[in-house]
Amino acid sequence: MKKTNSREKDDDLRPEYDLSTLKGGVRGKYAKQFREGTNLVRLSPDVAAYFPTEESVNSALRSLVKIASTKINHVH
Repeated sequence: MKKTNSREKDDDLRPEYDLSTLKGGVRGKYAKQFREGTNLVRLSPDVAAYFPTEESVNSALRSLVKIASTKINHVH
């Protein structure tokens, strides 16, 4: 009995994709640069219910920063 190549068996790549152009990739090549330029924060579900968009979160945090900096400036 002929052994089936596992690559052939599991190949579900669409015919329009050229597998030869995908060779030589480096896993995580830009991971460090991505992490340095990204500041992702996961909101708890109860908090996310009040802030459904990135803009709403940033607006609320900017307001908080403004209040905090005003209080700090009054102390000094």
